[in-house]
Amino acid sequence: MADTPHSAAITAPAATVERWREAVQHGDADAAVACLSPDIVLSSPLTDQYRIQGPHQMHDFLTSAFTAVKGIRFHTLTGQGNSYAVAYRAKVGSQPFEEAQLLRLDEQARINEITLFGRPMPALTALMITLGPQLARQQGRRGLAALLRISSAPVHSMVGFGDRRIVPLTRPV
Repeated sequence: MADTPHSAAITAPAATVERWREAVQHGDADAAVACLSPDIVLSSPLTDQYRIQGPHQMHDFLTSAFTAVKGIRFHTLTGQGNSYAVAYRAKVGSQPFEEAQLLRLDEQARINEITLFGRPMPALTALMITLGPQLARQQGRRGLAALLRISSAPVHSMVGFGDRRIVPLTRPV
């Protein structure tokens, strides 16, 4: 019998991944953080300049992310040993959003590394103008929050315009 999160012979890493999926799908930052190693590192899909480290930063990040990303529904789980990939569909505002998460677990079956991959680009820029300022406000950095929103808005507008008007022109005829 294949080892899946629903089989009788569930492994400790698979059980952690299943708890993670449940917590994320329900927007429960506390339950999600309970799945993490004290050494957790999350890599942003947008930049190498920004990494979330430690459970406290992850809690703040997840709390903000769960207000920006709605209707999370996982559709894919694959992995074995201490490496898993999960994927879900959701919405960021009115934008459809899909994210894949590469999860690596430590010897105690706690998630210690998360690498995010997201699509499509308009949803990523919508997330950027929502999540970045919200995280800055949580840190009490209102000026930075305003700067992030103002500087991200033109990128979001250009990406949205390109996605709606320019990219369709490149379809094969």
